[in-house]
Amino acid sequence: MKTSRRLGLVLLSLALCACQQEAQGRQPSSTPPAPVKPPVTDVTAKDYVGPTLPRAHVRLKDAFGGVHRVEVEVAATRDSRERGMMWRTEFAEGKGMLFLFPQESMQGFWMRNTLIPLDIIFITADLRIAGIVSRAVPRSMETRSVGAPSQYVLEVPGGWAEKVGLRKGSPVEFEGVSNLRIDP
Repeated sequence: MKTSRRLGLVLLSLALCACQQEAQGRQPSSTPPAPVKPPVTDVTAKDYVGPTLPRAHVRLKDAFGGVHRVEVEVAATRDSRERGMMWRTEFAEGKGMLFLFPQESMQGFWMRNTLIPLDIIFITADLRIAGIVSRAVPRSMETRSVGAPSQYVLEVPGGWAEKVGLRKGSPVEFEGVSNLRIDP
């Protein structure tokens, strides 16, 4: 009986020591925890994190009959169209952003918070180039338009459209956008 009591006391004191050590390790620090920041909801803010955009391809025919395929991120929602290429510091050749609008109308684009020059290619509902704004100046609120209705707009690195020989009226094809929903 004495042995079981001793064993019980030893186990009890070991448990108490363990509890004391655990409690000492969990003592509150003198620094309060940092407040949790709510997610940024302003799509134009530098630290906004939006959803990953769908990917697709655009094929553009140049003035000489050649075809140029551009891999694009697709902006088919109001937020993604408003955010566009803001805050990006580079844009590789062969890449672009395709803006899908619910219907054809006069489109105007500005370069607010856009850090790199872009070519803005306006495309009609029947998939022809309505016009091109070449080398749009970064960080400008000036509205860029081609004075003709368009339903789609493709942004590519500045100077690319001229380099490959794109012209007003040239045909355009989309790959991988027919199943995307376009939000108003």
